[in-house]
Amino acid sequence: MRDVVFVDGVRTPFGRAGEKGIYASTRADDLVVKCIRELMRRNPSLPPERIDDVAIAATSQNGDQGMTIGRTAALLAGLPRSVPGFAIDRMCAGAMTAVTTTASGIGFGAYDVVIAGGVEHMGHHPMGAGADPNPRFLAERLVDPAALNMGNTAENLHDRFPAITKERADAYAVASQAKFAAASANGQIQPDLVPVATLKAEQGWTVQTVDEPPRPGTTLEDLAALRTPFRAHGRVTAGNAAGLNDGATAAILASAEAAQELGLPVKMRLVTYAFAGVEPEVMGIGPVPATEKALRLAGLTIDDIGLFEINEAFAVQVLSFLDHFGLDDADPRVNRYGGAIAVGHPLASSGVRLMNQLARQFAEDPSVHYGLTAMCIGLGMGAAVIWENPHFTPTEAPAVSTSSTTEGSAA
Repeated sequence: MRDVVFVDGVRTPFGRAGEKGIYASTRADDLVVKCIRELMRRNPSLPPERIDDVAIAATSQNGDQGMTIGRTAALLAGLPRSVPGFAIDRMCAGAMTAVTTTASGIGFGAYDVVIAGGVEHMGHHPMGAGADPNPRFLAERLVDPAALNMGNTAENLHDRFPAITKERADAYAVASQAKFAAASANGQIQPDLVPVATLKAEQGWTVQTVDEPPRPGTTLEDLAALRTPFRAHGRVTAGNAAGLNDGATAAILASAEAAQELGLPVKMRLVTYAFAGVEPEVMGIGPVPATEKALRLAGLTIDDIGLFEINEAFAVQVLSFLDHFGLDDADPRVNRYGGAIAVGHPLASSGVRLMNQLARQFAEDPSVHYGLTAMCIGLGMGAAVIWENPHFTPTEAPAVSTSSTTEGSAA
């Protein structure tokens, strides 16, 4: 097996879904095209004809997210017609699966360089719209009815772990907003963003350069006043969950040999990955068994992970992960730049956002050896990918003098 490296990743600014959102009049496939073109612009030493495949994920694969979007986006982006492409669906982990699937091809030797990513235009394609779940799911009690509504699964997770209160979830959400605002102010988010020109009747042409969903300055008092739409007197609100969003992501992956040959940067090295299934009605717990499996495959423990990028579909989902592994709610290794509660979660695109942020943190902190990107997945699954920091520089333990050793032994 060959080493697989993460070369570069970009994303569009994320928007709020709906008629008032920044991408209301923008096609989903055009968002992907922006990402592919920006990757090629940023990596001029990569000949377009050297791209072996383009994998793009979308949860709703119809309309402007249909027609085998990996192939159509590649053509629209101006890649050579010799470059194939395909579409992937693993709901929230679509882009993550696009990365792991094509990375497997690189490791096996079928590919040298690929582009992988995802898109979700929830304004055009609300989650589940047009789907026709088999009636046997409910008639034969194969799944709990709550499994078909992600908000209900989050409420179920609160039921399973009563120590995760609404107040605790709100506090986590406030921290996510604050961390994302700080990262934006420090210029740690902007380098990943691709400007997107949008057209709205009342505004004309506008260039979108920042994320629309964040609400900097959010307080506990603000969140306490929000209603709980999934259950009367519940704990899940719009403030401690990711919103409905539009956006796209894309990344370049390559074999280590191809990256060296083409002079491409190496931002991360893939160690291993894992997917796992759980009860659909508590899908938010999915990252726990997926992470345990990935750690076993890598021969690592949770203590070896120096940075965590966990998708914040719901605060309770992240908190259940932290509790399971004995991590503090405010652990500085977890989501240093904030997460989806602040920036948004355009379903199938989010996996590469996690990777972009981890790669930037690796560059900033060479003391970290390994990092994890993880997320829960609708219908009861979890995903985890372990990455190695190419900038890792071991810190040497302080030397112990002979005299002090002797004295200690004598004592």
